[in-house]
Order: sequence, then C-alpha cells, then structure tokens
Amino acid sequence: MTKFSIITITFNAERTVKRTLDSVLGQTYDNIEHLVIDGMSTDGTVRIVQDYRRRSEQTGNGHYVHVTSEPDEGIYDAMNKGLRLASGDYIVFLNAGDSLPSTDTIAQIVKAAELKTTLVEEWPGVLYGETDIVDSEENFVRHRRLRAPKALTWKSFRHGMVVCHQAFYARMDIARYIYFNCRYRYSADVDWCIRIMKEAERYHLTLRNVGFVVANYQNEGQTTLHHRDSLRERYNIMRVHYGNVTTLIMHAYFAVRSVIMK
Repeated sequence: MTKFSIITITFNAERTVKRTLDSVLGQTYDNIEHLVIDGMSTDGTVRIVQDYRRRSEQTGNGHYVHVTSEPDEGIYDAMNKGLRLASGDYIVFLNAGDSLPSTDTIAQIVKAAELKTTLVEEWPGVLYGETDIVDSEENFVRHRRLRAPKALTWKSFRHGMVVCHQAFYARMDIARYIYFNCRYRYSADVDWCIRIMKEAERYHLTLRNVGFVVANYQNEGQTTLHHRDSLRERYNIMRVHYGNVTTLIMHAYFAVRSVIMK
C-alpha cells in the first residue's frame, strides 16, 4: 500500500497551522506519515500540534504523526530535516496555512499513481495537480494563475513555477538524496523541483498530472512577503538550469506578459 509522507514546517504559526493539520487529519486514506518540523516556536504552535497528534491517535485513522521542535537555520533547513526523517513512497511539503482541499485528496492521488501499472518501479517520478488560492478564512479566492501543464518536464519551469511545491508529490527514492539548497532563502523549492524532475528523467520515469486540485495555498508565505528577493533568486536558479540566454529571453517575456495582464 502506497505510503505518503507529508512534511509541515512551522514557526510561530498558531494562527494558521490548525487548518493544515485538520485537512490531514480528515484524510480517508490511512497510510499517511505526517512529519511536523517546528523551529522552536514561542507561541502556541507546539501545543496545537501536540493536540493534533493526540487527536490523530484517538481517531485510529492509521496516520503516523511525528513532531520535532528545535532550532533550525530557516525553512529549507527544516525541510531537509523532514526529508531525512521521511519513510514514505511519495513526499509532499504542506506548510502552515496550506491545506488539502477534500477528505479524499490523497486517496484520489493514489488512484492516479496506480492508474496504469501495479508495479512500484513504474510509478510516476512525480505526481502533480492544480492549486487554488484561499484567504485566511480558507475561502476560495481564485485558481492559481499558472496552471499545471498536461505534460510536465524539468524544462517547463522556464515559464515560471507552473506547479507549486504544495502540489508536487515526488517519489521518495528520488527525493531522499536531493536536498534543498539552503543558500537560497526564498526560492529553493523552485530549484528542488527542477532537480527532482531532472532525476526522474534520468530514470525514464513519467511525471503525471492527476487532473484536479490537490492543494489550497494561503497567499501569505515568505516568498510573497519577500517578493523582490524571491524574483532575484529565481532568476539565478533559471540561469543555473537553463543558461543565460534562455533566462534573459524568458524574463523579457515575463515583463511583457505582466503588462498585458494588468
């Protein structure tokens, strides 16, 4: 039975974390490992998370919840800690404020993974889907502007992060050895996804669009708060993976697109 590792990074997130935890708690699929990596919060975050762990055990839903709270060197260092602890077949990062849109989201993703084969070695290297933007009360705001392409490759991210990391489920046998580059403060997730897709291509593994919304994203993360710094990092990441000329051409296109869409 396919095991899913969900990693949630928290730091002083008492205002937003409960909706994330509740969306995992309510999943009908039972082979879920939920790793909550806290950065030594000083508010009520750890109390909320520990209460969630107890509630999960009491439901008998088959989920395994692991909680750590210790100092870290930032969100991507914490994500790397989660990678080292994870033991699932697939891994996804669902941070405080993000949520799974329905109680059968993971169950439906599993069906998509098993759609064409029963052989584990032939399962897709990445399962991905759409993302909806929600407000602080989890009310629908809009569909994410960049839509997940029907056919995804590592080159697709030349056009921007067309699949956000909350909607990007990577095979753990690939992801286990690909860590987030902590020299990036705001956009290491972009670099990580590209490297995961490159590795999947090396092993001739498919990247499968599951065809539905798999994540709700609250648009208040660090990338949003530090938008300009994030854009600089993304430019440098694109230069590394796609070269200077392609990066310059694509950013000229982004500038024109932003004007047209205003």
